[in-house]
Amino acid sequence: MSEESRARFSAEARAECPDPVLLCLLAAVEADPQADPDEAVAAAGAALDGLAAAVRRAVAERRPRGAEAVAALLAAVLAGRERFHGRPSDYNRLESSLLPAVLERRRGLPIMLSLVWSAVGARAGLPVHGVALPGHFVVAVGGPEEGGPVLADPFRGGRRLSPEDASDLVAAATGGPLTEDMLTPAQPLDTVLRVLGNIRTWAASRPEHARTQLWATELSLLLPRHPAQLRLERAELLVRTGDFLGGAAEMESYAGILDAFDPESAARVRLEAKAARHRLN
Repeated sequence: MSEESRARFSAEARAECPDPVLLCLLAAVEADPQADPDEAVAAAGAALDGLAAAVRRAVAERRPRGAEAVAALLAAVLAGRERFHGRPSDYNRLESSLLPAVLERRRGLPIMLSLVWSAVGARAGLPVHGVALPGHFVVAVGGPEEGGPVLADPFRGGRRLSPEDASDLVAAATGGPLTEDMLTPAQPLDTVLRVLGNIRTWAASRPEHARTQLWATELSLLLPRHPAQLRLERAELLVRTGDFLGGAAEMESYAGILDAFDPESAARVRLEAKAARHRLN
């Protein structure tokens, strides 16, 4: 991604109403240095508009009443006709976290398919929003006025989720119960941070993709809210990718933050910085 594209990413992340679709598209440009950001955004916008037009036609034909009927219609169009879905093998592919590839392949991780449903719903004038259940992103369709919301799982073809189903998903991920706060609409920047986290996790288990983990970490740091630990992750990745001095400087800076509340960890980070500098010899 060029400096201009990163500046655009940073500006959008700080907008009054940040657009998670745009942020995910700009992030995907990092994976393809030859991609033109404007072309990528335009192509994805056209694809989403086309999907929304198909949904609007289905609404005009069926005139669904109530949240369950709207969720069934979305599943029929997006999962049925358009074949958006996921499989366990998608967790092994970087493309499953890159929105342009998800739109092209019709396959992706739960969070990316939920983002497609939410974006299409917004364009079609339907109440759809993401729900960040621990370990498995889903969507909620409708509001109280439509007798909803009801939960649907885009990863599994839009299958309707009962409260018991949602509780089982949470229990499998955390061992704990489903709580009301887990069902609130996912915030745009939290969604983007989670998408980037998925990319970081994918790359972390593949040492040959350290640079992918690096750009996902650097974009995460451009978000207004992010875990402070990402600064150390970036420093370590700089060292792994050959920027020993840059990584060491970042470690020293992070150690300065730790001094105030965790001097023992700060000392360990400074030792890492010293070791990074020695690698120049």
